[in-house]
Amino acid sequence: MAATKVLVDTGPLVAYWNESDSHHEWAVRQWASLADPVYTCEAVISEAAFLLRDDGLESDNLWTALERGIVRVEFDFEAQKPDLLRLLRKYRDQPMSVADACLVRLSELTNRSAVFTTDEDFSVYRRNGRGLIPVIAPFNI
Repeated sequence: MAATKVLVDTGPLVAYWNESDSHHEWAVRQWASLADPVYTCEAVISEAAFLLRDDGLESDNLWTALERGIVRVEFDFEAQKPDLLRLLRKYRDQPMSVADACLVRLSELTNRSAVFTTDEDFSVYRRNGRGLIPVIAPFNI
């Protein structure tokens, strides 16, 4: 299945701008092969901004990517809340964050999509009950 929408997770955002991140080179190569824009949710933006600052980096590149439409937030938490809570409860035994749940839900809403991630938990998560979530990741499912 060719993905028409790339859903970006926190890991690739941070790795792209953090040269000391273990996935930096991989993230740079992957970003170069993607067509703009990529899509995400507010929770991913919040996590990425926090982690960049925690690593002693500024978030300006992230803000610029948002301003230029390279990264787009197209997710309504309130409208998706019942399904997000379902996912968070289903995966309570996993380290599913709100950001992860939002991306799983986005993948359910966008059939032809892939999650761009460094998080191996996406090999465990399922969309629409039992469906594998296509990923762009430095690991194999």
